[in-house]
Amino acid sequence: GCGMSVTDARLAFERHATSKIRKADDLFALRTMGFRGEALPSIAAVAQVELRTRAEGDELGTCLHIEGGKVKSVGTVSAPRGANFAVRNLFFNIPARRKFLKSNLTEMANILSEFERLALAHPQVAFRLHRDGTLLYDLPAGPFRQRVTGLFGHRMDKQLVRVEVETDLTSISGFVGVPTSARRKRAQQFFFVNNRYMRHPYFARAVQTAYERLVPEGEQVPFFLRFEIEPAQIDVNIHPTKTEIKFQDEQTIWQILLAAVREALGKFGGVPTIDFDTANMPEIPLFIPSPSPPHREGNASGSSASFSSGKTTARAEYADAAFPPFIETDPNYSPFGQENLDETEDSPSSVTQDEAAPESLLPPGDKQLVGSATFSETLSGSPDYLQYHGRFIVCTVHSGLMLIDQHRAHMRVLFDRYLRSLDEQGTASQGLLFPQPLVLSPAEDAELAGLLPKLSSLGFELRKEDGGDTYNIYGVPAGTEGIDPENLLRGILDEARSGNEQAADAINHRLALALARRAALPVGQELSSDEMSALCAQLFAGTSPNYAPDGTPILVVLEDTRIARFFD
Repeated sequence: GCGMSVTDARLAFERHATSKIRKADDLFALRTMGFRGEALPSIAAVAQVELRTRAEGDELGTCLHIEGGKVKSVGTVSAPRGANFAVRNLFFNIPARRKFLKSNLTEMANILSEFERLALAHPQVAFRLHRDGTLLYDLPAGPFRQRVTGLFGHRMDKQLVRVEVETDLTSISGFVGVPTSARRKRAQQFFFVNNRYMRHPYFARAVQTAYERLVPEGEQVPFFLRFEIEPAQIDVNIHPTKTEIKFQDEQTIWQILLAAVREALGKFGGVPTIDFDTANMPEIPLFIPSPSPPHREGNASGSSASFSSGKTTARAEYADAAFPPFIETDPNYSPFGQENLDETEDSPSSVTQDEAAPESLLPPGDKQLVGSATFSETLSGSPDYLQYHGRFIVCTVHSGLMLIDQHRAHMRVLFDRYLRSLDEQGTASQGLLFPQPLVLSPAEDAELAGLLPKLSSLGFELRKEDGGDTYNIYGVPAGTEGIDPENLLRGILDEARSGNEQAADAINHRLALALARRAALPVGQELSSDEMSALCAQLFAGTSPNYAPDGTPILVVLEDTRIARFFD
């Protein structure tokens, strides 16, 4: 900055003292972080603050010490031009408030989050961050892209696409991630307006809309976007944290943002840049040739199945019916379409001639209700477990039907196992055939350094070979084979950095939860009857089979009385 005189230095710590407002119209032309004059006196009231400042043209500067809101000393000192603040012993005079601070890991994550926001908002300013005497970041002044890669590593540089648009209402610049950079959670997403960080879910949805059909549902892409707009068009005073901003014309900016991101992706090659106008286009009928009567030779039972053209006509007649009729006249007739008639003997869903007859008594669509289980099991009167849509396990209980979410059930089983291993300080490690490198940013490196003892007890074997920011992964916890170790570790780091303590405050709980989430069975994984039985046995052998470690429900029971009401 430009520095302060001794009078201004003392006045800066008085409540409501500000140099931002000189007339009423200045309220509608603010481009700074605040104007009420509350930040410095609030900090000085609960900490020990030292200010060293010198104004342009002065030979000596001013050194000011304040503790608990009271000035302890004022003197002259040799200092560079500008202002330097040092804040120590936060809440030293309010021990009750200090007890509400989180763990060192969580508070450091909050500091890193704020540091990232300030450093990205002001790439023209150099930033350095130290932690316990260790330099984490040394960011020189430079272009915005250089600042992004300096914070999040050079790996991010390969995943960015430039966004640039300028209109009469606003100008938008920055970068969005390529579709392959999408992540399930904790993607780096930053909005800035007039060099001020903001949270704006409405605009974030515009960016996400531009990636429709480009990234899997539920995944997020990173973006670093800066808005320049007239201060009179926004209101920054709708929330105490000043991170939520109201725009006068949000819908128009939403459309501009969507178009800008789509154009950037089009130049990258992610989406086509031309949208053909489909208005008033003629409807061209689709030619579908009539299928010849199918003929199946030699099924599993050795018999042949022939179909008459009359049956094919009947099937077409009822193809769009809401409740197609049961076909009982021909035991070889299948109401599930021709694709099921051409299965080979090697197909896991192929059935014998004896099983085809009961299947034909079910209306179309019911085959999906029983998933990978055979119909002979369904009609046996005492089925063990059935899988529905690759997500739910269905079994009978005394009061009705129970549906179990297989992903959450496996997450609960793994969470209990990893938590038990952490508490016992030891678990088996599975060595990798080839070590896998893990390149981290300075913040991630510092995060991982604090987690290394816990990760070792989990079964990870990590070594830093060259003393830089690259680790080599030599071993992973047993039972996580087939999962990418790098993604697994980054997921754990994201959990730790986010301070997500829904399960428990202890780091053991957080690490076990992060590892269980990454290693649990995915939705859509087909399971055999034995695998479903084993999973359910492990689930109900635990202490909390009803809820996953993140609090979501695992199972639901449809009681017999409720099922009966469906048919009343």
